[in-house]
Amino acid sequence: MTQKKTILVLASTYPRWAGDHEPGFIHELCKRLTLQFNVIALVPDSVDAEPNGTLDEVNVIRYQYAPKKLQSLVNNGGIVNNLKTFWWKWLLVPSFLMCQYFAVKKILSTQKVDAIHAHWLIPQGWIAHTFCKQFKIPYVVTSHGGDLFGLQGHALTKIKKHVAENATTMTVVSQAMKDYLEQMSIQPKILEVIPMGVDLQHRFTPNSDMQRHQNELLFVGRLVPKKGLNYLLDALAILVRERPELRLSIVGFGPEESALKKQVTQLNLEKNVNFLGALSQDKLPEMYHQATLFVAPFVRADNGDQEGLPVALMEAIGCGCPAVVGHVAGIEDLLGEDITAVAVNPHHPQELVNAILKALDEPMIAAKRAMRIRQNALGHIDWESVANAYANILAKSTKPSTQA
Repeated sequence: MTQKKTILVLASTYPRWAGDHEPGFIHELCKRLTLQFNVIALVPDSVDAEPNGTLDEVNVIRYQYAPKKLQSLVNNGGIVNNLKTFWWKWLLVPSFLMCQYFAVKKILSTQKVDAIHAHWLIPQGWIAHTFCKQFKIPYVVTSHGGDLFGLQGHALTKIKKHVAENATTMTVVSQAMKDYLEQMSIQPKILEVIPMGVDLQHRFTPNSDMQRHQNELLFVGRLVPKKGLNYLLDALAILVRERPELRLSIVGFGPEESALKKQVTQLNLEKNVNFLGALSQDKLPEMYHQATLFVAPFVRADNGDQEGLPVALMEAIGCGCPAVVGHVAGIEDLLGEDITAVAVNPHHPQELVNAILKALDEPMIAAKRAMRIRQNALGHIDWESVANAYANILAKSTKPSTQA
């Protein structure tokens, strides 16, 4: 029997424990890759994270970069948004980078690793590139959107270009990101468009036995600027004049929470808006099944950060939930020809209002559209096809002819 090759996965966002509400898409990929590889996931430690150990056959190693109680650079909003919201977290950045660097070096010096899979160009991609020649190990880098569209500036763009062009393969999660790389004259050796996956076979599936509530809007996601939730609240203030019974449930957490709650008060929407906080993945399907409409008014944030391919939208689609979303680059891959009916410019509140009202007034048409989008997405975002695509790339990268 052929011995499995070992893949070292570098990531910043990762579940702190089984069932954590933090985005788990990288772990979902890792656990599926264990069918073909030994997978080591090197991720940052955090305040309440479980110790090093095995999670779903993945060997999870957490590097400490500050005293336990201060390790909050990554969680509850992501690095970029935490730095924007809390100035003192900039003090964590040097140790975050340095400790990750030495943790990678220790693993590569003590274990046989056949390839590195770095998620995000900076800092994980940069660190992978730093070690690839020294240890003669190929690396694959995946950009999820925020690192490519955000993190602007000449020096950062130069680093991103260097990391992307020296990788064995680079993957991005949407066609729009591929187009953006061309605009920036960044030319990886091999570039593939592969989204993160969603479990459309078992977890995020339609439920014909559950009837949707009336007049219930649902938002799921981090409370950060690129999600555009403030635009939805402005639109809701207009909507309730005509439909006072309308309710908005907000599932999520993040640095914008206090500002959004203040906005709710200013708009006199306390009776119409319910902040539910973070929910674990197993509780989300019921939310998608019951909601009248999933609304996610994505925008490009002031710092350039925007979605690559939104996971919450993919989950809602998986459950057959009708949706209205902000029209940002990348969602064309998911929505196809239905994009004109589903995607709007949230910067124009009336446009968002009209789209929501139309979906509420035509529930049968909205439901049929949702199922059509789901059917089109099956071969694109289901975990089976996504994991196989990543596994093929990693297998090719470990062949002797591809190594640095």
